[in-house]
Amino acid sequence: MNIEITNIHLNVIEADLRRLFTPFGEVITVELVRDKWNNRSTGHAYVHMPVEKQAQAAIVTLNGTLLSGKPIIVMPLNS
Repeated sequence: MNIEITNIHLNVIEADLRRLFTPFGEVITVELVRDKWNNRSTGHAYVHMPVEKQAQAAIVTLNGTLLSGKPIIVMPLNS
């Protein structure tokens, strides 16, 4: 299941997101969206978890969680 995360602090890196989601289950990929001109984070990311039940638990639990002082928005990615 693909998960979209928004409102991410600009200092957060992929490893931070992987650490956040791994307690819920296997994380296949973490993609932090970066500006193509300056390589800075845009505050958006995508996480892919293969087990939907684990992904749903992560979404419910992590939505609104503070990460580096900002409440992140975690939701399923609409296909």
